[in-house]
Amino acid sequence: MYIAVVTGASSGLGREFVRQISETETLDEIWVIARREKLLQELAAQVTRVRVRPIPLDLTSEESMATYQKLLSAEKPDVRILVNAAGFGKMGNYAEIARHDCDSMIDLNCRAAVDMTMLTLPYMHHGSRILEICSTAGFQPLPGLGVYAASKAFLLRYSRALRWELFPRGIHTTAVCPYWIKDTEFISTARKTQNSTAVRHFPLASHVHSVVRLALNDSRLDLAVSTPSPVSLVHRITAKFIPHCAMIGIWELLRRI
Repeated sequence: MYIAVVTGASSGLGREFVRQISETETLDEIWVIARREKLLQELAAQVTRVRVRPIPLDLTSEESMATYQKLLSAEKPDVRILVNAAGFGKMGNYAEIARHDCDSMIDLNCRAAVDMTMLTLPYMHHGSRILEICSTAGFQPLPGLGVYAASKAFLLRYSRALRWELFPRGIHTTAVCPYWIKDTEFISTARKTQNSTAVRHFPLASHVHSVVRLALNDSRLDLAVSTPSPVSLVHRITAKFIPHCAMIGIWELLRRI
């Protein structure tokens, strides 16, 4: 049985990945994972070209990981695509974000992505593809988004290393690094802190449809890093040549405009 597995599938990027994968890939099933079961059921009803299996799990829970591992062991699927899109961020400085939220960001953005990857890899084969959803935030330190940016830097570097480790198996890994996306829940969720104006504006924000389309194309081309918008590409190049202290100064100016 050929399947794709998409986390964070109840909304935003994850949901759009499910829709576009169902239209462009030859699969028997798509396993969709998120906490909100009702939204997963709605997505399954909307996608008609491929059977969608809702799997309501909280990926910060070890019990959920054990449930996923048992399901893989029982079904023994051939996982052709894994998209780790589950994640969230919070805006504010060290005093404005609760410790619980900081821990949850690290747990979901880092540990859960690694655990999902490691549990799924035994069921992936030559030609399978992994898309780790990182962010342009991973290209540099970002005061006001410090923990989130650090978690995405971790995932970016993990993806780059994993790509080389999986090369002998013919499994392709792409780190997807989008800029702000206007039509997801990310920005509204991130602003629910003591300082909702830590970042005031989101100029040139992308749309979820174009980000997913470009990310899937980059994955098919076996690119190590996908920067699915002009802004994210410029950010990636700039961060390679300008010292981080200067990049932080530019960021501090932009986020207050």
